[in-house]
Amino acid sequence: METLRSMMQTLPLLLQAAVATILISLVSLCFAFLIGTAVCAVSFSRSRPLRWLGMAHVHFFRGVPLLVQLLMLYYLLPVLGINMSSLTAAIIAVSFCSSAYMAEILRGGFLGIPPGQLEAAHLLGLSGLQTLVRIQMPQALRLTLPSLVNEVLLVIKASSLVSVVGVAELTRTAQNIAASNYRPLETYFLVGVAYFAINSLLSRLGHLGERRLARAHTS
Repeated sequence: METLRSMMQTLPLLLQAAVATILISLVSLCFAFLIGTAVCAVSFSRSRPLRWLGMAHVHFFRGVPLLVQLLMLYYLLPVLGINMSSLTAAIIAVSFCSSAYMAEILRGGFLGIPPGQLEAAHLLGLSGLQTLVRIQMPQALRLTLPSLVNEVLLVIKASSLVSVVGVAELTRTAQNIAASNYRPLETYFLVGVAYFAINSLLSRLGHLGERRLARAHTS
């Protein structure tokens, strides 16, 4: 009975923290997609220095653990004289780390488009931008949606690492609660349920998006 009462008392705080986790992840994912799209475009550039720059971005942010990136950015900015909140630093670090994975996912999607379609678009007189918007981007998103959804789920889980720089998301809040009520098992059980519920919902939405894109492609 005491365990149930303790769990009910901590539930509102954990729900608020879960909302914070979702918001941090979504903002980071939006920036990651924009950065990843730019890096993906650079990887197809005819300029060798630009291609090398894109490769360096991908190799660095995929090769260094996110936790190390967080700590590097958090402690580097004050040295450079840049005052930034821990939340902003966390969002920047997660965004750049995820952007490297998204860039490679999108690059694989573009490479999966048959070259004949691009040639047909050129013969029809479509401009490069029209070809990108009407032909390449829809197909690339359809081909890469499962991998993009997987990356979203990974970012949701990886957002727990931002607790190391003091951001009050779900894991950090659970640590504070467990330290105050001395009930870590019940607290972290609720945290596990919260992460499972969030990722299950997002996974379901991803599957619905896949089906809708598949129907639009076949119709």
